[in-house]
Amino acid sequence: MSVLYSDEYLEKLKQLAHEKAPEYAANKPFPHIYFDDFLPLEAAEAALRDFPEPRQLQWTEFSNQNEKKLAFDFVEKLPTSVRDVLFFMNSRPMVQFLEVLTGIKGVIPDPYFVGGGLHQIKRGGHLEVHADFNWHEQLQLDRRINVLIYLNKDWEEEYGGHFELWNREMTRADRKILPLFNRCAIFSTTDFSYHGHPTPLACPPDRSRKSMATYYYSNGRPEEEVTDSHSTIFLQRPDAPVIAEANGRSGVKSFLHAVTPPFIADAYRSRRK
Repeated sequence: MSVLYSDEYLEKLKQLAHEKAPEYAANKPFPHIYFDDFLPLEAAEAALRDFPEPRQLQWTEFSNQNEKKLAFDFVEKLPTSVRDVLFFMNSRPMVQFLEVLTGIKGVIPDPYFVGGGLHQIKRGGHLEVHADFNWHEQLQLDRRINVLIYLNKDWEEEYGGHFELWNREMTRADRKILPLFNRCAIFSTTDFSYHGHPTPLACPPDRSRKSMATYYYSNGRPEEEVTDSHSTIFLQRPDAPVIAEANGRSGVKSFLHAVTPPFIADAYRSRRK
């Protein structure tokens, strides 16, 4: 039996969820938490060992002003050790853990791993602060939770790559989390959970920032968490180059409407009436 499904590990998850739920809800700037040594060590070591290098897969490459990264979501094509972790992240024990930890009921994992799977960022890469897409078109569900597992051994502070959580006013990062090996970051996704990895990576050329991502959904959500249905919204940091301007107006709300296709927004509005 896989160590991921051992009684010892599943009991650890249950205890963590109950013990840390109050902390998760209270954390600022929005509900979140991170855990060190999250996966059983054997599973984490194997996933890192078999994590594909950039040349080993046909990664999707993003390279523009807002993001410079690699992504791969065809989980069934990954090495067994990596695939097993991602499939576990969509399993019943993980969903039950997340429901208790976050207080969100009716959590549904994504078998398509849309936007998730593996992420890899090489030296100089980055991901600007953003709010995630909030609607899964295939599943017709609302996005509620992100889970990120980092696989970076001997990662120095000066390499950067911190996962940053920004306040709603976009004036500062209230928390910065270094992407250390077997560290798991979890947060609730709303239109105001601004996050990213905006500072270009400064690791050695032969290193990369490796992570695994799974996203979770529900059928409906609190009205105050969203504006319209939208794809990823990149946001303006203080003293950073202007990333968006719409009809002479700059800022978060105008950019949201600028990047949201009208048919998606209309469908979302009608769905919520």
